[in-house]
Amino acid sequence: MRFLGNIEAKTDTKGRAFLPALFRKELQDSKEGYLVMRKDVFQPCLVLYPESTWNEQTEILRQRLNRWDNNHQRIFRQFVSDAEIVTLDGNGRFLIPKRYLKMAGITQSIKFIGMDDTIEIWSSENTEKPFMEPQEFSSALESIMGHAAPENV
Repeated sequence: MRFLGNIEAKTDTKGRAFLPALFRKELQDSKEGYLVMRKDVFQPCLVLYPESTWNEQTEILRQRLNRWDNNHQRIFRQFVSDAEIVTLDGNGRFLIPKRYLKMAGITQSIKFIGMDDTIEIWSSENTEKPFMEPQEFSSALESIMGHAAPENV
């Protein structure tokens, strides 16, 4: 499953949005049962995880955490308690709860950004400037990819 694209949309007065058709088709083709929404850990956006991706990510996190370590349990609890199952209605709409709209600073205009195996939902105001300046981006890519083993290129 690969989500690609940068699609502008709007939420209605109840906080509902249409998942872009391109992303709906990708979900249908992969036979995903539902999506999971949570606020991104680092950025002021929301992340939609297909069921399989969510299960995979929580399993990876769980494997790295010790159930008998209080701080690890608090981390896991925070991660999963900030998540909510999202289902699409027959028209491809879903509700973004008010608390999530507030967390991401979303008023009405939003942008869906395909991030490979997840979908980010941004307030359009937060995407007016580039995420990285062009020189910073090219330097970062060079630093990461310029040192990759030849078979990984």
